[in-house]
Amino acid sequence: MNTRYVSGPHLARLLGGVSGERPVYAALARSVRGLVLDGRLALRTRLPAERDLAAALGLSRTTVTAAYDRLRDEGYVESRQGAGTWTVLPPVRMTSAEPHVAAAADGARRGGRFGMADPVPDDPSFIDLGCATPGAPAIFDEAVAAAVDELPRYSSGPGYEPAGLAGLRQVIADGYAARGVPTRPDQIVVTTGAQHAFTLLAQVLAEPGDAVMVERPTYPHALGALRARGTRLVPVGVNEGWDVELIAGAMRQAAVRMAYTIPDFQNPTGHLMPAAERAALVDAARRADAFLVTDETFADLALDVDAPREPPLAAYDSGGRVVTIGSASKLMWGGLRIGWIRTTAPLARRLTIAREPSDMASPVLEQLIVRELLLRVEEVRAERAESLCRNRDALAAALRELLPGWEFGLPAGGMSLWARIGAPVATRLAEAAERLGVRVVGGPVFGVDGVLEDYVRLPFVLPPETLRPAVERLALAFREAEAAPAARQLPAYV
Repeated sequence: MNTRYVSGPHLARLLGGVSGERPVYAALARSVRGLVLDGRLALRTRLPAERDLAAALGLSRTTVTAAYDRLRDEGYVESRQGAGTWTVLPPVRMTSAEPHVAAAADGARRGGRFGMADPVPDDPSFIDLGCATPGAPAIFDEAVAAAVDELPRYSSGPGYEPAGLAGLRQVIADGYAARGVPTRPDQIVVTTGAQHAFTLLAQVLAEPGDAVMVERPTYPHALGALRARGTRLVPVGVNEGWDVELIAGAMRQAAVRMAYTIPDFQNPTGHLMPAAERAALVDAARRADAFLVTDETFADLALDVDAPREPPLAAYDSGGRVVTIGSASKLMWGGLRIGWIRTTAPLARRLTIAREPSDMASPVLEQLIVRELLLRVEEVRAERAESLCRNRDALAAALRELLPGWEFGLPAGGMSLWARIGAPVATRLAEAAERLGVRVVGGPVFGVDGVLEDYVRLPFVLPPETLRPAVERLALAFREAEAAPAARQLPAYV
């Protein structure tokens, strides 16, 4: 049974009109197919009746009927008398020449590292563009030394603080207050990384079978945590930014219990959600009676350190509906497995109790190191902005020279470019690139249902002298992938 639909006027807005190509029905079918493949139009979404879409687009009903017929022939929609027409993907028909597609899909289903079944080779010349995490900042050693000096104050006790060290929770709370969100330390739960924070929230806020809204594309390991919890995933496309009207409608139609969003330099697109859309999204969650889990892992990674920051989603929340995740891993260092949750004090207590059977508390020394780094966070931000901006520009220049057909925007923050490669060969590209000594993650890994085959994520955490040869290898791999037989759509990651 379909639980989602899109109206004629809304689909017309997503399409942005129909190009002047002839025949018009073929151009319309191509545009709808593009919306399905890049994730902006979710699978199993009921399309408007032919008459309604024709009126919204100013076309004849015959033209829309012909477009729907072509989409049915291509396998991108299905219809049933009396039930309407809804979006699907063509069935997978893999040949013996396509074992790498099956392997990638199997790796994703098993929850492997971003869907890759095999580990990164040990060859030192191998370039890993699959990991968006830099090394530690310059002041790291000083922070470690200060934390070690502080450690004797805690070593005489048991060392278990399920909610986190009081001193660290105070510094984190002060950081939210400085951003316009008054916060007390008892509203903070320190976790063993952001992934632990999200898994804990999924355990407490969602039951098996609950509908949970996720962005498409989004952080793959969040999808893994939700699948492990047994939730029902409701994707909404954000390749072109957040369509809050569509999101609000999907929340109501699917009776969403929880929604997961990355509003600050979204992973992997790099989009920054505008203030007006933040307010509208919080209001949509309130009206749908849903929790809104916002991941601020990248919030401190603006590439212009002087640029104004958008208010946190929690700034628009008056009912405790927004729950915020933060982390030390991206801004500071991935080896610091410290994250945190900001929420209401009652929910913070529930989360603290819920973590104890599997994770008694986070490491004391790492918490002390993070506290020292947060006290000097402006130095860390400035260092990150300088290096990431330099790396981003070098990566973009190499792509424009060596892969001019690839499309991407320059994000104002974050750590990755989200590149549209112009052909649905991302899985083949990743396989060919690995043989040439560079690891890249294709778009389908960041989605729910096998779309996004014409996208790849390209982190810019490595220095320019490494990124240039990486793009040279990608250019060779892309030519190989394009020359191979037509790529098949991956099966759903469910």
